[in-house]
Amino acid sequence: MSLWKRPTLGLTATLSASVLVLTGCSGTSGGGSDDTVLIGVSLPLTGDFSEPGKGVQRGYESWVEAVNADGGLLGREVELKILDDQSSADRVVQDYEALIAHYEVDLVFGPFSTRLVVPSARVAEEYGMLFVEPAGAADQVFAQGFENLFYAAPAIADDHYDHLAEHILSLPPAERPRTVAVAAMDDPFAQGTAYGLRDRLAEAGLDIVVDEVYPPNTTDFGGIAAKIADSGADVVIGGTQYQDAVNLIVALQQLGYQPQLAAFSTAPTNPEFSEAIGDRTEGILAPTGYTTRAAWPSNVEFVEHYTEMFGGPPAEDEANAYTTGQVVAAAVEAVGCAEQGECQQRLVDWLRENEVDTVVGPLSWDDRGRPQSAHLIQQYVGNEMSIVLPRDAAEAELMHPKPAW
Repeated sequence: MSLWKRPTLGLTATLSASVLVLTGCSGTSGGGSDDTVLIGVSLPLTGDFSEPGKGVQRGYESWVEAVNADGGLLGREVELKILDDQSSADRVVQDYEALIAHYEVDLVFGPFSTRLVVPSARVAEEYGMLFVEPAGAADQVFAQGFENLFYAAPAIADDHYDHLAEHILSLPPAERPRTVAVAAMDDPFAQGTAYGLRDRLAEAGLDIVVDEVYPPNTTDFGGIAAKIADSGADVVIGGTQYQDAVNLIVALQQLGYQPQLAAFSTAPTNPEFSEAIGDRTEGILAPTGYTTRAAWPSNVEFVEHYTEMFGGPPAEDEANAYTTGQVVAAAVEAVGCAEQGECQQRLVDWLRENEVDTVVGPLSWDDRGRPQSAHLIQQYVGNEMSIVLPRDAAEAELMHPKPAW
């Protein structure tokens, strides 16, 4: 029986509302051909998530160029059709309806952000499409019961800081921090990364003295920064994306607050972070599922190719997007098909049973699409990000307490 289902949303409104971006496309209005594989994706190229959204776009584009240079998929040239969801959950649903039902793409890739992954994965599930995604790491993604979703990174959000938690709790009592301040964006991924660390520390007896949540569009962090500074917390945890982390850190620095440890999700791994913060990044921590220095064979090639294409090395968002392409490509080549219909279930079944070598390392998944690995912990050491945990992968010693910022 065919897995294809009729669309449930108005496609006319969808197409007029979305901005269409074609990458390496012939401009066909529907489906791939005998010579092409058409892949559809919706990304937040404008709105709250536009900065990382554009990074994901670059990662996808880099993968397309690399795979086509190597003969494409199944001997067919790969084309991308990208729609701008404007960081809107309603728009992303419309976009994937349009990509699958109107444009009749052969395959789909996931968007950026848990907020957009959950509704778009629901559309992909309805149409029976394989859904590999680069940025939906929050636990709620995997609690939905999706049967065709796979996260293209080493670990889900709640586990990103596991190595840091283990380090803190291994310290002798006299050296262990005692108080923790938490500020998190009202976003499943940002909260997942922060709360995974918060909860492990709280369970071990550390006192959570500040626990703030702020809307995604917050720009004034004076009040939150004042609460954290007044608490004098030994550890500050930021459940952040990019601009919010920059604004919060600057506000904390202006108040003269000096924590022993400062950990912020996502932002410190962004290439623009150092320039935004200035020369006061030393000691800031962040989890990462990717480093350009990893010796995985495909990563060496990826870094060289990406740098030549875009004039600088890739960051984690770009790497996870490239990984998405690698995961889908591995399934397509193994199964021998790339189109809507029964092929999609064959791709899903293959990924459930196999490991894929990627630029973030070998990946395998449980029955909910959760990757079975862990994130590294990076710290600014000498104004450069270096791996500091776990110790067997460390490039530098963890600085604790961190230098004054």
